[in-house]
Amino acid sequence: MNKNHDLFERSLEFIPGGVNSPVRAFNSVGGKPIFFKKGKGSRLWDENGKEYIDYINSWGPMILGHAHPDVIRAVQEVSENSLSFGAPTAGELQMAELLVKLVPSIEQVRLVSSGTEATMSAIRVARGFTGRDKIVKFEGCYHGHADALLVKAGSGALTFGKPSSAGVPEDVAKHTMTLPYNDNEALEEMFRKVGDRIACVIIEPVVGNMNLIVPQDDFLKLLRKLCTEFGAVLIFDEVMTGFRVALGGAQELFSVIPDMTTLGKVIGGGLPVGAFGGKKEIMQQLAPMGPVYQAGTLSGNPVAVAAGLKTLQLIQAPQFFEKLSSITSSLVERLTDAAQHEGINFCARNVGGMFGLYFSDTPPNTFDEIMASDRENFKKFFHLMLAQGVYFGPSAFEAGFVSASHDSKDIDETILAANYAFKEL
Repeated sequence: MNKNHDLFERSLEFIPGGVNSPVRAFNSVGGKPIFFKKGKGSRLWDENGKEYIDYINSWGPMILGHAHPDVIRAVQEVSENSLSFGAPTAGELQMAELLVKLVPSIEQVRLVSSGTEATMSAIRVARGFTGRDKIVKFEGCYHGHADALLVKAGSGALTFGKPSSAGVPEDVAKHTMTLPYNDNEALEEMFRKVGDRIACVIIEPVVGNMNLIVPQDDFLKLLRKLCTEFGAVLIFDEVMTGFRVALGGAQELFSVIPDMTTLGKVIGGGLPVGAFGGKKEIMQQLAPMGPVYQAGTLSGNPVAVAAGLKTLQLIQAPQFFEKLSSITSSLVERLTDAAQHEGINFCARNVGGMFGLYFSDTPPNTFDEIMASDRENFKKFFHLMLAQGVYFGPSAFEAGFVSASHDSKDIDETILAANYAFKEL
C-alpha cells in the first residue's frame, strides 16, 4: 500500500489538481507528489515512513531546519495566550524594531500574512507615493499571484504586458512592463522611453523562481541609478533572499539599497508571515496616516511572529551565515564534480543558503539560458535522487535551500546518491 498515492487520489476529488499550490504538483517532472507527516532537522518523513534529506525546506523558511526546539517552544508558549487578537501586540513591535535594525532599506515596516500580500501592497504604496500607474518587472521573476504581476515575460527592450493567467484583465496587465533580467541595454532603453511614467520597478535581486540567477556586472547598481534619476520607487522582493543570502539580505550582499523591501518565508520561521517596508516618507502614505489603504485581520499574528522572532534571533549567531554558505558551497561543488566524473553536462552554484542545479555547460544568467538547459535530464535526475531519499524541488525552474541543520553527513549521503544518478544518466 502506498499512502502517498492513495492520499493524492483522494485529494484530486476535493482539491483542484490535488494540491493547494501548483508547485507542489509533480506536473513538471511527472509522477505523483509526496505527502509528508514529519520533519526534524535536515530530514523529512513521508506517509509511508520513508526518510528524505530535504533540500526544499518549505521553499526557504526552514533556515534552522525542521522542528527546531527553540522555535517550537516559542510557538507553544505564545499559543497558550490565544492564537490571534486582531489588535496590536508587543511581539509585532519587536518584529518591526528588529527588521528596521537588520534590513538596510527599512525605516518603517508593516506586517502582513504572505509574500503575495507584501508585494501587492508595496506596489500599491509606490503608486500612491508617485501618482503613477506603470510598473516594471523582469522575465522569470515571480512576485506572487496578484493580477498585475501575473504577466507573460516578453522579449525585446520593452514589452507591454499580456496576462499569463486566465482571470487577469488586460486592462490591469497593460500597466505592467516586462524586461529581460541582466540586460543593461534594455533597462536603459525602457527608462529613456517611459521613465517618467514608471511608479516602481520590482525585482528579485537574486532570482529564485526560474532557478537561481545571479545579477551580473552592475545590473542592480544601474537599476538603482535609473530609478533615482526618474523618480521611480525601487522595490527589492526579498521574500526568498531575505535572511537567506546574508543577514541583511541581498541588498547588504550587493551594497545596493532599494526604496522598499518585501519579506516573507524566514521571518515567519515556518508560519505564514510577510512584511513590506522602506523609506519613512513612502510608508507614511499608508492608512491610517495616508491615503493608501491596506489591512489584514491576521497581520502580525502572534503565533507566527513568535516563530519568526525566535528564528531571527538564532540566525544572528556569530558565523551563522558563513557556515550556512560553506555547507551549501560544498554541496554544489561536489555535485558538479560528480557529474563531471561521469561526463554529464551539469553545473551548480549558490548564494548563501540558496543554490541552483543546471543541466547546462555554465550557470545561466537569463531566462532564455534557463529555457535552453536540458530539462529532460533534470526530470530523470530528480526521480533518481528521490528514489534514494534526496528531495530536491520538483521543477527545473526552482532554487534549492540548505538549512543550518544540514551537515557533512547529509552532503556525503547526497553525493553518494548523485554518483549513482549521474552514472545512470
